[in-house]
Amino acid sequence: MPPRNIIKVYSQDGYYHIYNRGVGKRRIFKEKSDYLTFLSFLKEALSEPVDPDLLKETFTLQGCSFQGVPHQPKNFHNKLYLLAFCLMPNHFHLLVRQINPTIITEFMRSLATRYSMYFNKRYNRVGSLFQNIFKAIQILDDNYLLHLSRYIHLNPQKNYKDLTRAYSSYADYLHLRNTEWVKTDIILNYFENKVAPEFKKFNSYKKFVEGYKTPPEDILGKLLLDE
Repeated sequence: MPPRNIIKVYSQDGYYHIYNRGVGKRRIFKEKSDYLTFLSFLKEALSEPVDPDLLKETFTLQGCSFQGVPHQPKNFHNKLYLLAFCLMPNHFHLLVRQINPTIITEFMRSLATRYSMYFNKRYNRVGSLFQNIFKAIQILDDNYLLHLSRYIHLNPQKNYKDLTRAYSSYADYLHLRNTEWVKTDIILNYFENKVAPEFKKFNSYKKFVEGYKTPPEDILGKLLLDE
């Protein structure tokens, strides 16, 4: 029987919890520069692409000079939206919304390939970096969507007393940072416009994340990473 959440059914305009971890639960982020490199790949993939004319360089081949655009990584701007993320030493969580039913596979293949090549070169290693293919599950309920964002942002609490210092999108949700390629508005609208009855008592996202008494694991169940 295949591991849970490896076989995936994707839908247009769907919300998904995506996660992966290092092979054998080994670290995939060893130093600060590793986290920053992974984040830079996310930024390049999700930001509006640069005008190709601005990327042109002059190349010389067999004595002849010509201009061209160097190979660029795949871009997913307006094809996939990143709502929340968290990077941990041996795994990561992403909460995304995809616009068409095939884009997640392309996005994750590109991201994993780029980061694996970087990591293997940096640490002089060969072989797979990640355990199997990434796992994903669709989020079909608004309450689950909100609690999943809470789970992702609480993930680093054993490593950080101040969660805003973690390698996550939590600081963006508290308006302490503005990362253009992280789309916080979808979830924050539930609190700022008080459209979710269950959460009306929380007048801020911070109070919801840090003040909700029931652990998110007890609410989300099978929507979480299987250990």
